Amino acid sequence: MIDKSIIQATNAWPFVEARKLIKERQKIYEKKQKITLQTGYGPSGLPHIGTFGEVVRTTMMVNAIKQITDIPTEIITFSDDMDGLRKIPENIPNKDILEKNLHKPLTNVPDPFKKFKSFGEHNNEMLKSFLNKFKFNYTFKSSTDTYQKGHFNDTLLLVLEKYDKILDIILPTLGKERQKTYSPFLPICPTTGKVLEVPIIEIKKNEGKIIYKNGNEKIETEIINGKCKLQWKVDWAMRWYTFDVDYEMYGKDLIESAILSSKICQTLGKKEPNGFAYEMFLDEKGEKISKSKGNGITIEQWLNYASPESLSLYMYQNPKRAKKLYADVVPKAVDEYLMNIDKFSEQNDKQKILNPVWHIHNGNPPKEKSIMPFSVLLNLVGTSNATDKDVLWKFIKKYKKDIKVSEHPILDSLVEYALKYFEDVVKPNKKYRKPNVKEKKALEDLVQRLKDCKEQMDPEAIQTIVYSVGKDNGYAENLREWFKAIYEIVFGDQDGPRMGFFISFFGIKESIQLINKYIK
Repeated sequence: MIDKSIIQATNAWPFVEARKLIKERQKIYEKKQKITLQTGYGPSGLPHIGTFGEVVRTTMMVNAIKQITDIPTEIITFSDDMDGLRKIPENIPNKDILEKNLHKPLTNVPDPFKKFKSFGEHNNEMLKSFLNKFKFNYTFKSSTDTYQKGHFNDTLLLVLEKYDKILDIILPTLGKERQKTYSPFLPICPTTGKVLEVPIIEIKKNEGKIIYKNGNEKIETEIINGKCKLQWKVDWAMRWYTFDVDYEMYGKDLIESAILSSKICQTLGKKEPNGFAYEMFLDEKGEKISKSKGNGITIEQWLNYASPESLSLYMYQNPKRAKKLYADVVPKAVDEYLMNIDKFSEQNDKQKILNPVWHIHNGNPPKEKSIMPFSVLLNLVGTSNATDKDVLWKFIKKYKKDIKVSEHPILDSLVEYALKYFEDVVKPNKKYRKPNVKEKKALEDLVQRLKDCKEQMDPEAIQTIVYSVGKDNGYAENLREWFKAIYEIVFGDQDGPRMGFFISFFGIKESIQLINKYIK
């Protein structure tokens, strides 16, 4: 266990949030002997990487809480799968199946992938399957099941009882026309099965019923047992109330919704949970990542190119800062993860809980030291024309003669990731250019200097030579331009590896041949 004084002083955000939660809700959670955290998911599209982010960050919160108190914790992952299908997602097959079932609850819409009973179930299973890969400890709850099995019944009747007070909260936020038709209750049409957004003309509090108008027809229905569902903001408050939620994270775009849901929760008779508004993920163009658009990098793509731990690190970093999330960010995340693993063993407790890997691995990160950055591996794949692991490992063993694959599982997995990432992301975007007169002369000079170097020469010594060549060939005032020229001419990219390390690793002879290839 980490010393309590360190925990109280650290500014690592999971501990900041945990301390705040424990201070503000101590009487509440001690009474029920449990701390409940919730994550929400709208399964109108395929689960995306932001969905995972919410669960992993909440798990990091739980890890911090467990360092402070012995009170049991629970993470509820709630799927709003009773929501009506409003539009057709762009990245979905068999769209005609969905078009025929618009406005029906997602669990009553046939699966366009034809794998499960419904579209809602398909997306729920995808979410659970992914979360299970990470061995998250969570309780999954389906909106459809919870409504239909009566778990919300008592709270639904309370919403009916507080109907007018809830309207007083919601109506001022709506336009005049919407005010005329708004109701917290959305009946499920008994004939079409669609979720109806229709005016409620009478409420019967004592009977637990409403009367609504659908076209010219007046229909009376119970509000319990899945006959109705609630509008989003009221539904959110109902969950908080029913499950006694102590904490929930949500995107910055839901801040206003959270404020209204908090007021509704108070009206129902309970304190709203502590909240944490995180910034949104953006795609390469700076647009918000959307489940329906399918933009940005997918969960599957990240895990094809890099480790789950690198993704967790990306989620840990700066949760209140908007970040672009596309394929180009992956190598940096991998290298930062490796760097933090290397640091951890040398750090004291105060430094350790500021290190992202403490939160990724719940205080027990792997002890394997990194041999080389992921960025170097990627360049090695390209320069060596390697297409399989064995070729890459030959180069690695040339650099580290006594290395055993079995003792370096992280590196072995990085080799696989590098091959896939290079083929899919790097190779299609390579843009080599011819050197100008000045650049060619400088690169020829570098070749001559390297000929005087010995194999297995210290990487820093080689780096010094590369610097010297740049200075001697007109780049003394701007060495960045010298390295940029090397990368663009030799690697086909604007960025590249630290040259001293790369040349040492790739080999003096091989590096000379590589440079000559692009200057002749």
